[in-house]
Amino acid sequence: MKNPIELLGNPSDRQTARAVEFLMQSKVMAIGWTAMRIWLGIMWIQAGVAKLWGAENPAFLHNNGAGVAGFAAHGVPAYSWWASFLHSFVVPNSGWIGVLVAVAEFLIGVALVLGLFTRVAALGSLALLFTYVMSGTASVCAFYALVAIVIFATWRTSTWLGVDGFISGYRQRHGTKLSDNLVLSHLRGHAKAA
Repeated sequence: MKNPIELLGNPSDRQTARAVEFLMQSKVMAIGWTAMRIWLGIMWIQAGVAKLWGAENPAFLHNNGAGVAGFAAHGVPAYSWWASFLHSFVVPNSGWIGVLVAVAEFLIGVALVLGLFTRVAALGSLALLFTYVMSGTASVCAFYALVAIVIFATWRTSTWLGVDGFISGYRQRHGTKLSDNLVLSHLRGHAKAA
């Protein structure tokens, strides 16, 4: 029998496939990833607005989070340990959890649309979707999660046309000049003091 390294090759010698590199680094694909990011952000903004100012407002921000408590108490959780968590923690704390969910949905949406803190927003999106799926909601959560994973995986290109991309570009163009100027001004300050 051959050595596994001879058979499969050394993992450190492998290179990323060109198709994957194209998907992760192409400016053309950046437009597609940006469209996905903005679309998911708009979906989160709509959900957050409905809870903060719309029809779902009484169930989340008022009545001690009755919507959250009702969903947690009567939903069909995926696992018994999750059901225990819902009944013992979420139901008694539904008031502030309802506010947290409404604000989180809205802020995640705004961050994704702007391309600001994109990785954090994509992780927050996945965390909310995880709790919804674990609590028994199937609806569009799986599709939203897939989009959030793509955004998280392609964050460098999906934020090229966003605030994160503008900040990164600025830092690349002016980062060395800025740090050199800081060092020079620091050295001049020491020279004057001596």
